[in-house]
Amino acid sequence: MKVASLVSYKIIPAISGGEKGIYYFLQYFGKYASITCYTVSENEATEKEHFIATPVLGSSKSKFRYINIFLFFKLRRLLTRSGIKALIIEHPYYGWLGFLLKHFAGIRLIVHSHNIENERFRTMSKWWWKILYYYERFTHRAADMNFFITEEDREYAIRKFNINPQNCIVITYGIENEKAVPLQEKFIAKEHLCNELNLTTDTVLILFNGTLDYPPNREGLDMILSEINPILKKKIALPYKIIVCGLRLPEEYNELKKYQPDNIIYKGFVEDIGFYFKAADIFINPIIEGGGIKTKLVEALAANTPAVSFFTGAYGIPLSVTGNHLKIVEDRNYERFADAIAATALQKKDNIDESFFDHFYWGNIAKKAVGEINNLK
Repeated sequence: MKVASLVSYKIIPAISGGEKGIYYFLQYFGKYASITCYTVSENEATEKEHFIATPVLGSSKSKFRYINIFLFFKLRRLLTRSGIKALIIEHPYYGWLGFLLKHFAGIRLIVHSHNIENERFRTMSKWWWKILYYYERFTHRAADMNFFITEEDREYAIRKFNINPQNCIVITYGIENEKAVPLQEKFIAKEHLCNELNLTTDTVLILFNGTLDYPPNREGLDMILSEINPILKKKIALPYKIIVCGLRLPEEYNELKKYQPDNIIYKGFVEDIGFYFKAADIFINPIIEGGGIKTKLVEALAANTPAVSFFTGAYGIPLSVTGNHLKIVEDRNYERFADAIAATALQKKDNIDESFFDHFYWGNIAKKAVGEINNLK
């Protein structure tokens, strides 16, 4: 079955976790089946892609790109001419368009959900979340198949949207490496970073990263600064630094300069976040809202870095595949969060379980998605 994907924002090059989630899904999907990506004009396609990026949605800066009725006629023509029989829409926002194309272009509609959007905005106290709930429910119920990023999201959709469980599949966020980063490679990365920061190698490097103007991430940073770190200073005997990486820290934080004496290092946007994941001794994820899987937590674990997370922030990551590499603490229990960091700093370094890579490797995820779509009647 020839497949197309509808992507309403720039994913090439992929920088944020959400962009990587779509880009690598398409990249690996394209290794096993033909897929065309109908997308916006800002994408900078290269010869590395295993999918065809076709700019048909106009600019991602357009205020009307989600309500442009003319897209229906353009896409119906493209789908029909290309013989495409299945369309994946990323997120529910083009639900109306997918619904029309399903009924008037003869395609199978797949909705690829990256989180339960109405819940994400409800936890962020947006007044219009209930409107989005009904639209999201309409979109998922109109689909022939729904891909959810976590089992928790799948169960929510079955229960709240009243969708047939057979039409709901978990297609999680993935990673490219098929095995753990060797401990020696991690030590070398840490050595390089400690030299750069003028630290001794016995310093425990604790990493937090994310897009810092996004409210859930900013709240997580606030909890580190005002709640977790003051407790941690009393709990941990070893020297440590909390390294904060990420785009768009609001100006009022003044690059966290006043927190430098309290073991906080602000790096801002870094070109190679993978290097920081490898170099870190511990990754912390004090996130309690936003929905979906936390891609940075998956990437940290893939780098063989132990992590501490609040319960909500660990959605979609089965403890059965993480061994002793993930400690989960109930939301807002700052005392236990600091205890977990201190305990992780003292534990013996070892490799994350191989089952983690069986579960999260992009190749396995893409094969599963291709098989499910090919089974559509």
